[in-house]
Amino acid sequence: MWQRSVEEHGFAIIPDVLAGEDISRLSGDLADAQLRRSRAGVRHALRNPAVAGLAQDSRLLRIAKGVLGSKAFPFRATLFDKSPASNWLVVWHQDTALPLRNKQEVQGWGPWSVKDGVIYAHAPADALSQVMALRVHLDDSTAQNGPLRVLPATQTLGFLTDDEIHQLSTQVSSVDCVVPRGGVLAMRPLIVHASSKSQSESSRRVLHIEYAACELTADGLHLEVRIERCAILSQSIVIACHSKEAVWLVSPVGKDRFVRIRVTKLCRLFFSLLDASNQLTNG
Repeated sequence: MWQRSVEEHGFAIIPDVLAGEDISRLSGDLADAQLRRSRAGVRHALRNPAVAGLAQDSRLLRIAKGVLGSKAFPFRATLFDKSPASNWLVVWHQDTALPLRNKQEVQGWGPWSVKDGVIYAHAPADALSQVMALRVHLDDSTAQNGPLRVLPATQTLGFLTDDEIHQLSTQVSSVDCVVPRGGVLAMRPLIVHASSKSQSESSRRVLHIEYAACELTADGLHLEVRIERCAILSQSIVIACHSKEAVWLVSPVGKDRFVRIRVTKLCRLFFSLLDASNQLTNG
């Protein structure tokens, strides 16, 4: 089972999680969106309605909850877009920084930094053990287009220094995580991983979504979660919003299948009703 692979080896490849039509729809939504891109892709992607909807899709939540527990939720997403026009490599490392609501000096956390208005701190191993990433592949990941490479079972070693990571890279046989389009790579943040430059003419797009077991860490720090505002109108219709520029009506049309309709004229009315509802509830 893939859950056992995640726990023992730190990663698991789960093919055919999403159908081709899901990937095509998501690709279209991302192409239409006004996304702020860096050389490597898009940070803070949960602010996009299509990404936020996917992150809360039952198929992905089922995987996340299978490892992290029933309260698992998405808190951060990054779109990596490696192509001939935007190509890079990443040296062996661990993912140790978490976004936090505010800065609070707690033993084991730090150093601290601020990027794009978000506070980050390098987290201790016990906090990172409550996190898992699901890498949704929008394209086939092959041995030629710079796939993620991992050093199996290194997540069990805790936080490692740069010298320790380098030494491990010479002692442990790496695994290329070759994943088909629509497949998911589940990985723990402390597994040592890297990627090479692409040697292919094809793109390698990956949506890296991170899930946590709970919002509050054992040290009393709150994760910063920047996801679009959502409201459930009924059991069959959800309105999802991204800022005040668009409203998306989301309605299921079958098992794990949804239709999203962009509606802009309802924006002001929706936010007025939502704010009024919140005032009544809080009042």
